[in-house]
Amino acid sequence: MKDKYISFAALADAEPDVFSITALDRGSDVCVIAPHGGKIESGTSELARAVASDTWSLYLFEGRKSSANRDLHITSTNFEEPRGDGLVRKSEVAIAFHGCFGEGETIFLGGRHQQLIEKMGKNLLDAGFAVARHNDPDLQGIHVANICNRGHSGMGVQFEMTIALRDRLKNPERNSERPNLSDFVDAIRRAF
Repeated sequence: MKDKYISFAALADAEPDVFSITALDRGSDVCVIAPHGGKIESGTSELARAVASDTWSLYLFEGRKSSANRDLHITSTNFEEPRGDGLVRKSEVAIAFHGCFGEGETIFLGGRHQQLIEKMGKNLLDAGFAVARHNDPDLQGIHVANICNRGHSGMGVQFEMTIALRDRLKNPERNSERPNLSDFVDAIRRAF
């Protein structure tokens, strides 16, 4: 689906009061981001907050409209909101959380940081999560301009997660016998 706005500046000019921004610089080497948070790709803000905890830098761009929040989606290669871009560039590596369509509860791992992708993938599989590489190259996070790859290392990790998994992880009372949010966070953080 094509974006309504090509840049953050265009979005902010047209719809200045329908989003919120959280930018917490914790001076860490890792920055956790949800550039399509809030009602744009539901559940991604909650996942980013949980993974960042109180130690890693955190950036959230969250849609707050009553409807049509998809209009606030800016493709990751074009996402240049100044606070988010600056926070990522101060970090060594960024971890980006996104939502995607798909059946079941799948985590599609991408990005340019192969070592972290492999460690996180193994940890997540060991914890009982379904992990794959997305078939769509646009959802693999490999472009050098993707916000997840703008840290000092030039390599980051991109999570594309199905709505079923995002919904379950943000509602821990559902399916308590399956891997939970704590398992998810631990699998990611142990990769470092």
